[in-house]
Amino acid sequence: MAMTTDLNSLQGLLSPWVFGLLGLVIGSFLNVVIHRLPPMLEREWLGDVAGYLQDDAAMQRVLGCGAARCSELAGQGQSLASELAQLPALSLSRPRSRCPHCSHPLPWHENIPLIGWLRLGGKCADCGQRISLRYPLVEALTGALFAAASMLAGPPGGTVVYCVALSLLVAAAFIDLDTTLLPDDLTLPLVGLGLAAAWLQWTPVTLVDAALGAMFGYGSLWAVAFCYKLLRGMQGMAEGDFKLLAGLGALLGWQALPSIILLSSAVGAAVGIFMIVARGHGRNTPIPFGPFLAGGGMAALFFGTQLNRMWPGL
Repeated sequence: MAMTTDLNSLQGLLSPWVFGLLGLVIGSFLNVVIHRLPPMLEREWLGDVAGYLQDDAAMQRVLGCGAARCSELAGQGQSLASELAQLPALSLSRPRSRCPHCSHPLPWHENIPLIGWLRLGGKCADCGQRISLRYPLVEALTGALFAAASMLAGPPGGTVVYCVALSLLVAAAFIDLDTTLLPDDLTLPLVGLGLAAAWLQWTPVTLVDAALGAMFGYGSLWAVAFCYKLLRGMQGMAEGDFKLLAGLGALLGWQALPSIILLSSAVGAAVGIFMIVARGHGRNTPIPFGPFLAGGGMAALFFGTQLNRMWPGL
């Protein structure tokens, strides 16, 4: 009787409702990641540039410039470093959440996932400016994905793995949509997560299939980009896309790659054509591919068995 009660309690803790509520909270955090991680990384990169400009030996090797030019570049580097040092501190925890328009700090009751936004009517309590609908949408999407992940058959460890992977995918997709950046801070942990989960047997993917998925995922898009550059003389895809597909391959196995690539390419092509025809989007203006890869990966996670039937023998 006691064991039955313990199992029922555990089942209640692992219910879709519990994971859905957890997803709402994680979704609120993901909004912070989406908004702050790109400028945090860009500050770091600019700091590297500032230091590099002050490296006279490097400037001489690369540019072949003389002492006067090196001194000028070093001055520019010092100026850039000074500007960066004057910026207010920025991290995932500092400063506290605030209105993007008037910088009004949000008290805890305005920061409750979904409820806070609805209670405010989608407007800042201080300045009255509208708060983007994206914030509650990211929270609701993450909550729905967590709830769906909890309903997948498998051990509790697998559910946790899938929820972490979905969080990384949501953040990566929106960051790429906003900035055309796919940070290593999100894609490389996805690779490691997939390999570790396969090694611990928390997912139905074998370690060999996960390793092949990571290798083929990266290599397939690298080959496409390489051929495109040879034919067109321009970069057609960024390395972040290679790493994202490598992460999906590690998580879901190499067998899922054809479905992910087909779905993401088909949807990406349709959206690209729509943007060019209906919105006047320039043909040479890049369209982020990360959101389509992330969407294809999520489809493969939840409907992998059905999708794999399109590829007999895999």
